[in-house]
Amino acid sequence: MGARPGPTTRTSAIAYDRGGSSAGEDLLATEEPLEIRIATGGRSLPVAVTMRTPGADFELAAGFLSSEGVIAEARDIRRISYCVENAAEQQRFDVVTVELARHVRVDLAPLERHFSLTSACGVCGKASLDALPRAGSRPLAPGPEIPFSTLCGLPDRLGAAQRVFAATGGLHASGLFDSAGQLVAAREDVGRHNAFDKLVGWALLEGRLPLGDCAVLVSGRSSFELVQKALVAGVPMLCSVSAPSSLAVELAREAGLTLVGFLREGRCKVYSGAERVLPG
Repeated sequence: MGARPGPTTRTSAIAYDRGGSSAGEDLLATEEPLEIRIATGGRSLPVAVTMRTPGADFELAAGFLSSEGVIAEARDIRRISYCVENAAEQQRFDVVTVELARHVRVDLAPLERHFSLTSACGVCGKASLDALPRAGSRPLAPGPEIPFSTLCGLPDRLGAAQRVFAATGGLHASGLFDSAGQLVAAREDVGRHNAFDKLVGWALLEGRLPLGDCAVLVSGRSSFELVQKALVAGVPMLCSVSAPSSLAVELAREAGLTLVGFLREGRCKVYSGAERVLPG
């Protein structure tokens, strides 16, 4: 069996500075394709291909299927496994099959846009925004209420948990925080959507959904699809260190989600749901 890919890859590089150049090695974030399949009714069906950083692959698959409304809780999954028997040597850990429980009925139409994705792709394959779901499957909880000073500490706590980013400088992250600002879980990936799906997949497999008493911080910008994923997971507060998009703000306001942007260096902007952000 071939070696299982890790989250980092060593490569040669030439470093230049004012003093000259030197040949050496560099550590990169690994990017590999992952095909997600579902097994149901005696058939195995490919539903998505995404470029990801190896690690937490089962969580990524579960989180993706949860975000797409295929599954809602851990009991909807009978088993998750790598397809190591029939795959080529170099692809043994690049295909994951999620075997669904018998009671799960699948509508494949919403999954059609996903079969060719990049690590950064959101809803780019959709024919029109009108076909996109405009709300999550769970009503949002009224809380949590988090003081501004507590929010300001979230980026440092997430940064301290980004071990692969610290080694490579090349990964996104999503962190789950409780109302006291303590980090509950964090996941990294070359794709910010993948990092979010890994986090949701972890919560689903641990029986923690919906995440109504928590906040999520993402390392990049807040896109429409990240807000959509937050709503499906029942996350009432989504924070980012960068800007939100216009559609992200629109959807957050429609759904009553607290959307915080530019959360860094002791500052932030609240675009929706300011009642959950307390002064002080």
